Amino acid sequence: MASENMFEFYAAVCGQHEIEINPYIIQVLKDTTVTESVTLKLTGNNRLTNVQRLNDDDILAVSECLRNNRSVSGLDVRYNHITDEGVGHLVGLLQEDGSALLSLDLMFNDIQRDGAEVLAKSLQCNSTLLSLRLSGNKIGNRGAMHLASMLQVNNTLKELQLADCDLDTQSVIAFAIVLKSNKTLLSVDISRPLLFSHQEECAVHFSEMLVVNSSLVELHLGKMGMTDTGMERLTEGLRLNHSLRYLDLRCNRVTRDGVRLLAELLKQNQTLEIVDLSSNRIEDEGAGLSVSSNNIRSEGLLSLARALTVNTTLNHIYIWGNHLEESVCQAFRELIASGRLPPEQTDVSPYEVDGRVFLAELFHSLRRNYYSTNGSGTNTSFTSDASTDLLTNNGASRDSTVPPHIESQQSVPLQSC
Repeated sequence: MASENMFEFYAAVCGQHEIEINPYIIQVLKDTTVTESVTLKLTGNNRLTNVQRLNDDDILAVSECLRNNRSVSGLDVRYNHITDEGVGHLVGLLQEDGSALLSLDLMFNDIQRDGAEVLAKSLQCNSTLLSLRLSGNKIGNRGAMHLASMLQVNNTLKELQLADCDLDTQSVIAFAIVLKSNKTLLSVDISRPLLFSHQEECAVHFSEMLVVNSSLVELHLGKMGMTDTGMERLTEGLRLNHSLRYLDLRCNRVTRDGVRLLAELLKQNQTLEIVDLSSNRIEDEGAGLSVSSNNIRSEGLLSLARALTVNTTLNHIYIWGNHLEESVCQAFRELIASGRLPPEQTDVSPYEVDGRVFLAELFHSLRRNYYSTNGSGTNTSFTSDASTDLLTNNGASRDSTVPPHIESQQSVPLQSC
């Protein structure tokens, strides 16, 4: 089948299986420029065109079109109505000999435990897929346990996103355990699990993992209810870790005491480049490492501005959502005017009305993800559309360098629910 005739082949497949033709799929197939390695984008949240969201029948037809197709290396079907049945159609692409699929984005569909299990089993013998994104699918604890077990066998996957998937303590700890032996994954996101314990067990296990893991570049632990106790445990592991560059701790319960621990760590850690602490509970006394939406008043923000005059490495500051009184506005205007704080590296812009200085919000941000794999298998980094509030440790962040491939070690036994 010629790649440029995919839309014709799709229509034929629909007729063969008595599936109603989805005009959105036809349009995307016609508009997709055929290259040696292309990502087919059939996202259900495209506001620029009339979208008929994909269902399981649509996925069956698309999967048939992509069989034996070596041009499409990425499939992006976020925000559709794909269920466990649709996942069953997709795994055929992953089980093909010489599969061309390198990235699969299924975020925010209707996939649950059974779909996660099918995916996990197919990836045990897959040696091509580099990126799997399942965030927003309610796979629950059992589904997550299947994926954790898969990581004991799979030594190809580099990126795994499982945010907002209703994981619980058992499966979160399971991922921390397998990451002690998995030497391939570069980026993991397990933000917003359903944790009800106040013992910070997950922080303890991730701390232990960071001591021995030498390949993980990016770790997202947002919305986990982490407190200063958890931060203390995490910094213990980070002191001995020399690979992690991006640590996401947004929307937790870290206060000034936890930030002090992190500040001490950053004096020693020469690898960690970006820390996201947005929407925590830092307040004034922790403002030396502050980010937006932390209830910081003039004293803390002025302290942060003064710190920039003597610190030559901290050069991305995001303060919107705090108390921006005129003294703060004046201080940040001077920082921007002097060139110490580049306008594109902050989320505020000064302006003057009737002799008074104010700050307006800008939607500049650092990258939401440090590591990412595109459809061609190339390691890339990208910037989020939404404003993110981050702190850099050693200047402007640079592209991730992928560590050399290391064979996975002996499997660690995990118990399913």
